[in-house]
Amino acid sequence: AVPGDLPSPLPFRDVQEMKISVNLRTSVTSLYEMAYRATTAQEEAALAAATAREADAALRPLQDVSMGSLTMYVVPETSSLLPQGTSVYVGRHRSALVRAEGGLAALHARLPQLNPDPKSHAVDWDIEGAVNRYVKPVLDKLSLVANFSVDSQILYYAVLGVTPRYDKESSSFLLSAHSLPHVINPVEARLGSSAASLYPVLNFLLYVPERSHSPLYIHDKDGAPVSTNAFHSPRWGGIMVYNVEAPGSPQASLPLHVDVDMARVMEVFLAQLRLLFGLSREELPPEFLLESPGNEGLADWELDHLLWAHTVENIATVSTTLTSLAQLLDKIGNIVIKDDVASEVYRAVASVQTAVAKLAVGHLHSAFQASKEAVTSSERAFFDPSLLHLLYFPDDQKFAIYIPLFLPMAVPILLSLAKIVRETRQRKKEPTKMD
Repeated sequence: AVPGDLPSPLPFRDVQEMKISVNLRTSVTSLYEMAYRATTAQEEAALAAATAREADAALRPLQDVSMGSLTMYVVPETSSLLPQGTSVYVGRHRSALVRAEGGLAALHARLPQLNPDPKSHAVDWDIEGAVNRYVKPVLDKLSLVANFSVDSQILYYAVLGVTPRYDKESSSFLLSAHSLPHVINPVEARLGSSAASLYPVLNFLLYVPERSHSPLYIHDKDGAPVSTNAFHSPRWGGIMVYNVEAPGSPQASLPLHVDVDMARVMEVFLAQLRLLFGLSREELPPEFLLESPGNEGLADWELDHLLWAHTVENIATVSTTLTSLAQLLDKIGNIVIKDDVASEVYRAVASVQTAVAKLAVGHLHSAFQASKEAVTSSERAFFDPSLLHLLYFPDDQKFAIYIPLFLPMAVPILLSLAKIVRETRQRKKEPTKMD
């Protein structure tokens, strides 16, 4: 269906150039070349199919396009190929059907919508400044507990893995509580931090929804909106949905420049970090006044509680590890225990005793350091390669392994020995002739 406002007769070409900013220092310039032509008789016959799916299959062998190209067929407004209410159909291959509505100008506005969303939002966040201002004071205070490193990355074309539900009353999209577990896996598969690190990783994700799913809100199990519009997963991290305000006028130029409010984002992430470390605050009586920890993220007494809890947890871990090691050694009688393994066991026991003693007198820091040393020594002893249980076999397994090997050779040897014994006995029974 040829639009009436074509600038020149068919066929003709139109070249467009678009600059997309990746960050402050990097940008990508994309060149789009659109060639307009009339359909061939074979394509007309394919477009006469009953459904868009059948037309897509019939058009595939007629196209001679390279990878990265897309053929869009403009069908009449009255065409029955597209269902009622559908203006664009994207096929399984490299073709799309577009309903002719409003002429070439409307068509030009609709064609870019086949591209993903980074063209709509140019999101800028001062992650380095936010880490130094909000995260670093908390990590400095938690440096007694563990060593931390912070990395950031930006993912484009990210998908949630679930389709949000549209709510007509609020004109927004909703994510229910039961669908939140399905959000993590598709995003986690594209994160590089877990694969590149040998240590536990906590992920804090800020998700900016695409324009077609904005605004997006998270609802709890009771159907009420979550005030922070975020959720967290134990031992994994948290995700916050950051909605971008719609442009004031439909003629606003895209992409829209968005400066993320890092104070609001970090307030949520630091609260999730506290929860992941077990620093949740209980409801206090109304007459209690609790001072905010400020930028440090946790009060001194909360750090003391954290050290105490981790020290007790480490002592319990060492006790379990050494008990399991002792049970393993009891089961395998022929196991060889090297001197360095024994030294690690003695060191773990001594460190646990020191931790318990320091904990009893309230020296939390030294008790925690001793408990960490005990955990390290016990783990080294338990996972020492020389104690690998597959290296040692019970006696019944040894018989099962070696009997099939030696039995075929042992049978003729035993028969020969039996024959020699019989012949020796016969010689002894025969009378000796005396001259």
